[in-house]
Amino acid sequence: MGYLDHISDLCSVTSTRNSKRKTMETVEIKVKMDCDGCERRVRNAVSSLSGVKSVDVNRKQSRVTVTGYVEPNKVLKKVKSTGKRAEMWPYIPYNLVSYPYAPQAYDKKAPSGYVKNVVQAFHAPDTTPSESLTTLFSDENPNACSVM
Repeated sequence: MGYLDHISDLCSVTSTRNSKRKTMETVEIKVKMDCDGCERRVRNAVSSLSGVKSVDVNRKQSRVTVTGYVEPNKVLKKVKSTGKRAEMWPYIPYNLVSYPYAPQAYDKKAPSGYVKNVVQAFHAPDTTPSESLTTLFSDENPNACSVM
Protein backbone atom coordinates (compact mmCIF):
# COMPACT_ATOMS: atom_id res chain seq x y z
CA MET A 1 0.00 0.00 0.00
CA GLY A 2 2.82 2.43 0.77
CA TYR A 3 4.38 1.87 -2.65
CA LEU A 4 1.13 2.70 -4.45
CA ASP A 5 0.69 5.88 -2.40
CA HIS A 6 4.24 6.93 -3.24
CA ILE A 7 3.68 6.35 -6.98
CA SER A 8 0.36 8.24 -6.93
CA ASP A 9 2.04 11.20 -5.19
CA LEU A 10 4.72 11.30 -7.87
CA CYS A 11 2.18 11.15 -10.70
CA SER A 12 -0.26 13.66 -9.29
CA VAL A 13 -0.20 17.17 -10.63
CA THR A 14 -0.10 19.82 -7.94
CA SER A 15 -1.39 23.29 -8.56
CA THR A 16 -0.47 26.50 -6.78
CA ARG A 17 -3.92 27.98 -7.45
CA ASN A 18 -5.47 25.97 -4.60
CA SER A 19 -3.51 27.97 -2.03
CA LYS A 20 -5.13 31.24 -3.21
CA ARG A 21 -8.69 29.93 -3.20
CA LYS A 22 -10.98 31.84 -0.87
CA THR A 23 -12.98 29.97 1.73
CA MET A 24 -16.77 29.83 1.72
CA GLU A 25 -18.04 32.46 4.14
CA THR A 26 -21.34 33.77 5.42
CA VAL A 27 -21.31 37.53 5.92
CA GLU A 28 -24.11 39.23 7.87
CA ILE A 29 -24.59 42.99 7.57
CA LYS A 30 -27.01 45.37 9.25
CA VAL A 31 -28.48 47.75 6.67
CA LYS A 32 -31.34 50.20 7.22
CA MET A 33 -33.88 49.57 4.41
CA ASP A 34 -37.27 51.26 4.18
CA CYS A 35 -38.83 50.15 0.91
CA ASP A 36 -38.68 47.57 -1.88
CA GLY A 37 -36.42 49.86 -3.91
CA CYS A 38 -33.83 49.95 -1.12
CA GLU A 39 -33.97 46.19 -0.80
CA ARG A 40 -33.59 45.70 -4.57
CA ARG A 41 -30.68 48.17 -4.78
CA VAL A 42 -28.77 46.39 -1.99
CA ARG A 43 -29.51 42.93 -3.43
CA ASN A 44 -28.33 43.90 -6.93
CA ALA A 45 -25.16 45.56 -5.62
CA VAL A 46 -24.13 42.58 -3.52
CA SER A 47 -25.04 39.94 -6.11
CA SER A 48 -22.82 41.72 -8.66
CA LEU A 49 -19.73 40.79 -6.61
CA SER A 50 -17.77 37.83 -7.91
CA GLY A 51 -17.96 34.71 -5.77
CA VAL A 52 -21.41 35.41 -4.30
CA LYS A 53 -23.56 32.27 -4.17
CA SER A 54 -26.68 33.55 -2.40
CA VAL A 55 -28.05 36.80 -1.02
CA ASP A 56 -30.80 36.84 1.61
CA VAL A 57 -32.35 40.20 2.49
CA ASN A 58 -34.57 40.49 5.59
CA ARG A 59 -36.01 44.00 5.63
CA LYS A 60 -37.87 43.50 8.90
CA GLN A 61 -34.62 42.78 10.78
CA SER A 62 -32.54 45.16 8.60
CA ARG A 63 -30.28 42.23 7.82
CA VAL A 64 -28.45 41.12 4.68
CA THR A 65 -26.86 37.65 4.62
CA VAL A 66 -24.36 36.93 1.85
CA THR A 67 -22.96 33.44 1.30
CA GLY A 68 -20.09 32.68 -1.05
CA TYR A 69 -16.39 32.98 -1.69
CA VAL A 70 -16.23 36.65 -0.67
CA GLU A 71 -14.33 38.87 1.72
CA PRO A 72 -16.47 40.53 4.44
CA ASN A 73 -14.87 43.96 4.01
CA LYS A 74 -15.55 43.98 0.25
CA VAL A 75 -19.20 43.11 0.83
CA LEU A 76 -19.54 45.87 3.43
CA LYS A 77 -17.89 48.38 1.10
CA LYS A 78 -20.22 47.38 -1.75
CA VAL A 79 -23.30 47.82 0.43
CA LYS A 80 -22.07 51.23 1.59
CA SER A 81 -21.59 52.25 -2.06
CA THR A 82 -25.38 52.11 -2.49
CA GLY A 83 -25.68 55.08 -0.12
CA LYS A 84 -27.11 53.05 2.75
CA ARG A 85 -25.75 53.09 6.28
CA ALA A 86 -24.27 49.66 6.91
CA GLU A 87 -22.25 47.84 9.55
CA MET A 88 -21.35 44.26 10.37
CA TRP A 89 -24.16 42.40 12.15
CA PRO A 90 -23.62 43.32 15.83
CA TYR A 91 -26.11 40.88 17.38
CA ILE A 92 -25.98 37.28 18.57
CA PRO A 93 -28.77 35.02 19.88
CA TYR A 94 -29.50 35.81 23.52
CA ASN A 95 -29.21 32.17 24.63
CA LEU A 96 -25.47 32.21 23.78
CA VAL A 97 -24.77 34.97 26.32
CA SER A 98 -24.42 34.22 30.02
CA TYR A 99 -26.04 37.55 31.09
CA PRO A 100 -28.27 38.72 28.19
CA TYR A 101 -29.87 41.62 30.08
CA ALA A 102 -26.64 43.26 31.21
CA PRO A 103 -26.58 46.99 30.44
CA GLN A 104 -23.90 46.60 27.77
CA ALA A 105 -25.55 43.70 25.96
CA TYR A 106 -29.24 44.58 26.08
CA ASP A 107 -30.36 46.73 23.17
CA LYS A 108 -33.95 47.87 22.57
CA LYS A 109 -33.29 48.20 18.84
CA ALA A 110 -32.12 44.60 18.50
CA PRO A 111 -34.44 42.12 16.77
CA SER A 112 -36.36 39.82 19.09
CA GLY A 113 -34.20 37.01 20.44
CA TYR A 114 -30.93 38.89 19.88
CA VAL A 115 -28.56 40.94 22.07
CA LYS A 116 -25.42 42.91 21.24
CA ASN A 117 -22.23 40.95 20.86
CA VAL A 118 -20.13 42.56 23.61
CA VAL A 119 -17.58 41.25 26.06
CA GLN A 120 -19.45 40.28 29.20
CA ALA A 121 -18.58 42.37 32.24
CA PHE A 122 -19.62 39.57 34.59
CA HIS A 123 -17.55 36.45 34.99
CA ALA A 124 -19.00 33.02 34.36
CA PRO A 125 -19.60 31.06 37.56
CA ASP A 126 -16.86 28.57 38.36
CA THR A 127 -17.70 24.90 38.77
CA THR A 128 -14.77 24.26 41.12
CA PRO A 129 -15.25 25.18 44.77
CA SER A 130 -13.29 28.22 45.79
CA GLU A 131 -11.05 28.54 48.85
CA SER A 132 -13.63 30.48 50.85
CA LEU A 133 -16.20 27.68 50.54
CA THR A 134 -13.77 25.00 51.70
CA THR A 135 -12.85 26.93 54.85
CA LEU A 136 -16.44 27.84 55.72
CA PHE A 137 -16.82 24.93 58.16
CA SER A 138 -13.18 24.68 59.18
CA ASP A 139 -12.18 24.46 62.86
CA GLU A 140 -9.30 26.87 62.26
CA ASN A 141 -11.66 29.60 61.03
CA PRO A 142 -12.96 31.67 64.00
CA ASN A 143 -15.84 33.03 61.89
CA ALA A 144 -17.01 29.57 60.82
CA CYS A 145 -20.41 28.14 61.53
CA SER A 146 -20.74 27.12 65.17
CA VAL A 147 -23.78 24.86 64.82
CA MET A 148 -21.76 21.76 65.54
